[in-house]
Amino acid sequence: MITDPKIWGLAFLFGVIPSLIWLWFWLKEDKKRAEPKGLLTIIFILGMMAVVFVLPVQKFIQSQVSSHGGQIILWASAEEIIKFLAVIFVLYRSAHVDEPLDWPIYMMTAALGFAALENTLFLVRPITLNEVTVGLLTGQLRFLGSTLLHTVSSGTVGIALGLSFHMGRWVKKLHLALGLAFAIALHSVFNFFIIKNDGSDFLKVLAFLWVVTIIIMLLFEKLRRMS
Repeated sequence: MITDPKIWGLAFLFGVIPSLIWLWFWLKEDKKRAEPKGLLTIIFILGMMAVVFVLPVQKFIQSQVSSHGGQIILWASAEEIIKFLAVIFVLYRSAHVDEPLDWPIYMMTAALGFAALENTLFLVRPITLNEVTVGLLTGQLRFLGSTLLHTVSSGTVGIALGLSFHMGRWVKKLHLALGLAFAIALHSVFNFFIIKNDGSDFLKVLAFLWVVTIIIMLLFEKLRRMS
């Protein structure tokens, strides 16, 4: 077990920077009615803590499910559901969700916190072996897309909740189920291609993620008009 605080400090620094850049970008999209910074900080931290709950669940899945494809889908399901639970733990019946755009903002904040700690854990080994550059630029391609993946997947859940903001209870539940299903499918496809093809299709998958990101940006504008 690696205990050197300098290694953990560097890993955390390089792991959290991409998340903070993305968080700044998305918050800028809603700067007219910005969410409370304290609440965003809490949700970001809870997103990080969600990793602690996901890891044992994924380990259990790996021990119980023999199918590699089944493992990938269930791993993605665990991450997306636990990220959502981290948000709803804070926001259930909260007065801070007062417009459609709030949902994707809070969901992405939790996702970026999750990605920050996940990337930190990922970077510890390359830093320990003095292979940071090699780790980032060669075989460790999943790191380069993981932050965008978490943002986009949780963003789709937030968008689904935002679109149903003024609808009835059961319609909201349906939108949530569809949003989670799409997020899990997107996450599973990303992991499948990265793991199965050893990163060879990474650029294609990353391009697809950017297409989804552009769609989310367009839906952001729709939610802003709804607000």
